[in-house]
Amino acid sequence: MTISRGRIMSATKTLLSAIGENVNRPGLAETPSRIANGWKTWASGYQFSEQAIKDLLTTFEDGAEDYDQFIVVKGIPVYSHCEHHLAPFFGTAAIGYIPRKRIVGLSKLSRLAEVYSRRLQVQERLTQQIATALETHLQPKAVGVFIECRHLCMESRGIQIQGSVTRTQALKGLAESDPAVKAEFLALVRN
Repeated sequence: MTISRGRIMSATKTLLSAIGENVNRPGLAETPSRIANGWKTWASGYQFSEQAIKDLLTTFEDGAEDYDQFIVVKGIPVYSHCEHHLAPFFGTAAIGYIPRKRIVGLSKLSRLAEVYSRRLQVQERLTQQIATALETHLQPKAVGVFIECRHLCMESRGIQIQGSVTRTQALKGLAESDPAVKAEFLALVRN
């Protein structure tokens, strides 16, 4: 998917005019360009096909042959936009898996979260997409994804409750079917 800079700039001018702003005043002169640049980043996840995501998750057999415990990366920054209001939501993700004779580069877990969060999202889908991609492309024994985010659509409009956190989790394989494995994952991500 190609992002149309010109269309974003035009839409920004239309929006500014619709809310009563003077689109020609000096403080707004560069706003359409800045918004287009922002959305180039914020929507960059759409350029990744399923094949590109599979290619992103390069694996290694060396080092994984006898490892049968969770590998967890915590504190992964998540920045996305709510598809209902286009308002930002942000927080952190913890992504873990138990390998099946193959491991993935640790930075790839952060990159996977970034790819899916750089699309219009709801947190529930984002959590599931990350877990499903790991399960599909890595085929581990277990997958766990835990995300905590603040949503500006809730904090800055509507109910306007500041500081509330939404938590979602997705569990696959043994993390879903074995209560002890599920408990282990949740203990790792909450400590």
